[in-house]
Amino acid sequence: MSVLSLHRFFFGVRYIYIMKLETKNTGIRDGRPQQKGQLLEQRIEQAHAMLASCHLCPRCCGVNRLKNEIGVCGVGRHAQVASFGPHMGEESCLVGRHGSGAVFFAGCNLRCAFCQNWDIAHRTHVSQEVSADALAKIFLSIHHLGCHNLNLVTPTHVLPQILEALPVVLEGGFDLPIVWNCGGYESVAALELLDGIVDIYMPDIKFFDKELARRYLNAPDYPDICMEAFKEMHRQVGDLIVENSMAKSGMLVRHLAMPNAGDDAAKIMSFLKSLSVNTAVNVMNQYHPCHEAVGDAQIGTVSHGNDLQRAREAAVRNGLRRVDQWE
Repeated sequence: MSVLSLHRFFFGVRYIYIMKLETKNTGIRDGRPQQKGQLLEQRIEQAHAMLASCHLCPRCCGVNRLKNEIGVCGVGRHAQVASFGPHMGEESCLVGRHGSGAVFFAGCNLRCAFCQNWDIAHRTHVSQEVSADALAKIFLSIHHLGCHNLNLVTPTHVLPQILEALPVVLEGGFDLPIVWNCGGYESVAALELLDGIVDIYMPDIKFFDKELARRYLNAPDYPDICMEAFKEMHRQVGDLIVENSMAKSGMLVRHLAMPNAGDDAAKIMSFLKSLSVNTAVNVMNQYHPCHEAVGDAQIGTVSHGNDLQRAREAAVRNGLRRVDQWE
């Protein structure tokens, strides 16, 4: 079964199930959620204003998504969800025994030529559009299923829709850590709306070379944007805190070792050290050519052991906390 078919199958099953859930009597504990709830009303209003002439991300398309106009991300007024449920393929400090509660959003503000989830990131018409109430019920189901956190995957372009869903969730005392699992191409103004809401930032950092970012992301400003966004994320949540083997708060950075990009990886690790010598980084080895990368002269091959070794050695030289060693 294809990745797309799996997403559609799991979403269909869980969507039918979750629409039957009530938002009361969930057994969720009271506590910290009230603090987050107090922040939301004004943040939602500010986020809506950003949708009206969309500048949620650095693309600054300017379309009126409140009227369902479509920009680069491919999503209009409502979020689209491809699938959700316990995910056992994330970092061990997120997975634990019961899985990370992943919600995979369709659409993306990046257009990576090598996207390994292109079937949902670039093809939004195949995913289910959801209202704020439906999204809230999905979030509540993550707690109901016993997951260790709420893992929002590719959430940047649907930040207002996520904020809209949270009041109903938090009223029940929902207290799972919220993970912002993003591509790194974030607006600082949008990130500021998440201060005090998001517990764990988990951004990718793909390239530090502007020409590589132009060629493969159609975003030559990606390195500069990432640097400012990462500084803001770290300002909000600090270094990764792990208790009883589970991540509770902080920043965890992912870097996918790319073919023939060892020098670029070294620059990335040096930047991460400038944030904090205790920055947690996962240097990943899953790269394989997908989508438009097939046949490309530089990235049209699998990532070789030398690419991975150079990236990990750069992390060691800079004294970073290598999460891949925990796996």
